[in-house]
Amino acid sequence: MLRTLHKEQRLADVFIGYMVERHNRTQADLVDQLFNSSEKRLARALLLLSRFGKKDKPEKVIPSVSQEALAEMVGTTRQRVNYFMNKFRKLGFIDYKGGLGLQVNSSLLSVVLHE
Repeated sequence: MLRTLHKEQRLADVFIGYMVERHNRTQADLVDQLFNSSEKRLARALLLLSRFGKKDKPEKVIPSVSQEALAEMVGTTRQRVNYFMNKFRKLGFIDYKGGLGLQVNSSLLSVVLHE
């Protein structure tokens, strides 16, 4: 691998970029877990799943993901996820699209940014 990275500069640049991005994401996840409430962590997870803030256009509807899976991602119980998802839906931050998935509105960002 080292020989290839030395020989192929373009591959090395892409690989190092990926590793730096992965490291930054891991640090952000750790800070999120330590300092944010489960409600904020859920909002952040939904925004990340919808690719909000990425260069390409965010997804309008993300594929269905179970509340159990969201609970594992956030580090809380399924019951808490259910409570927050209902709250987000009532506030218009998210919308269920039947079997199509979940629509995450950009207004959900206010939950993450609100102190």
